[in-house]
Amino acid sequence: MPATRSSPPQTPRRLTDRKREAILRAAVEEFRSAGFDATSMDRIAAAAGVSKRTVYNHFPSKDELFGLTLEHLWASSAESEDMAYRADLPLDQQLRQLLMQKLALLGDASFIDLARVAIAEVIHSPERAQAMICRIGEKETGVTAWIRAAMADGRLVEVDVDFAGHQLQGLVKSFAFWPQVTLGQPPLALAERQRVADSAVAMFLGCYAVKAGAANDPTAIAIFP
Repeated sequence: MPATRSSPPQTPRRLTDRKREAILRAAVEEFRSAGFDATSMDRIAAAAGVSKRTVYNHFPSKDELFGLTLEHLWASSAESEDMAYRADLPLDQQLRQLLMQKLALLGDASFIDLARVAIAEVIHSPERAQAMICRIGEKETGVTAWIRAAMADGRLVEVDVDFAGHQLQGLVKSFAFWPQVTLGQPPLALAERQRVADSAVAMFLGCYAVKAGAANDPTAIAIFP
């Protein structure tokens, strides 16, 4: 009987992946607690339980590792608010759920701490920040995707989607992000998050929602086109 060829072992690849994840998690915690300047690759290696050489095998420089931690943070943020638009549900119900998801993320202490580090580094190294912002801008947040879908369905008036998305984000972040990042205020309690979400929904839909019977009315335009 001919010998069967065994598949190559997969353990080394999985071990490499686990080490990379451990390094990334350690980097997030170190950047969050100590800031960019005070964090060294030696410190990250010790926190991850790997050698410094292993860290450099995965991430050639601290700058690159820092950028990847921020992209990881952004990816987690985008996932948390990724709720598909539904034509069969009221707009206010959908938008409120979307904003409550976002507010829950903005209430996470680790997210806020790392955001502080990122913003401080933007001030010290605008070149690195600009490159990162350009990469992040190529993706679409759940809020913008939802607005675009609702507009395509004829339930929101035709407006600049990016403008409307930034406007909606501002209604939330002016209460649940910037005060915490810049002034050290505590995260919002549940009742406060509900109040922010409800008022943002009312203001946004009051401006952009197509009123009943106005879907085919050419005069039904946004206040801010």
